[in-house]
Amino acid sequence: MPSFRIHDLNDDDRPREKAIQHGVESLSNAELLAIVFGSGLPGQSVIQLSQEILNDNDNRLSRLARLSISELTRKYRGIGPAKAISLVAAFELGMRCQVDYNIADPQIVGSKTVYEIMQPHMAKLRWEEFWVLHLSRSNKVIARERLSHGGTAGTLVDVKLLMKSAIDKLSAGIIVVHNHPSGTLHPSNDDNKLTLRIKQACQLLDIRMLDHVIIAPQGYYSYLDSGTL
Repeated sequence: MPSFRIHDLNDDDRPREKAIQHGVESLSNAELLAIVFGSGLPGQSVIQLSQEILNDNDNRLSRLARLSISELTRKYRGIGPAKAISLVAAFELGMRCQVDYNIADPQIVGSKTVYEIMQPHMAKLRWEEFWVLHLSRSNKVIARERLSHGGTAGTLVDVKLLMKSAIDKLSAGIIVVHNHPSGTLHPSNDDNKLTLRIKQACQLLDIRMLDHVIIAPQGYYSYLDSGTL
């Protein structure tokens, strides 16, 4: 039995036609996924397949976006490498688009600004990354740089390389950012020690350390806001 494709659906159930007539914003999440996937399974339409996958992720796109290509193909019947890659690519495009909205010469006015800039990239990661925002004297972001990419429980940061990068870019100030894939918003002892080392290094070089922000899937922690910087 052939699998159901979008053009096999009733006119009222065709998401592409619906998008043309009413705009893509009129589509449900399942209909958007159906366009990405293109076809379903024998006896199961692509929209039914899409809704089944959404249901398995509590109808939360943020959870679905955190699945890797191998996990998608392993967990869901009918999702092969081509469909999985298409879905992951769609989420990546969405993330990059959101980042573009936020990087039009952004000026840091507080921890919330840092969160808005970095959250689209970092919140869905399943491993830790450590980034630095290089700032001008007016606190505008002149560069964003990933310094390390680690595992699920931590990542190593070379403070000397961080300071060298700040000097090379003539940074007047920096904000460091890393994520907690576990979801905890509280810094660890290692986080506190690292923050102190970076702060001391910045003081020696007359570079302002404005904040250290920890991003989790459901929020963020700011050393500055918490009075612990």
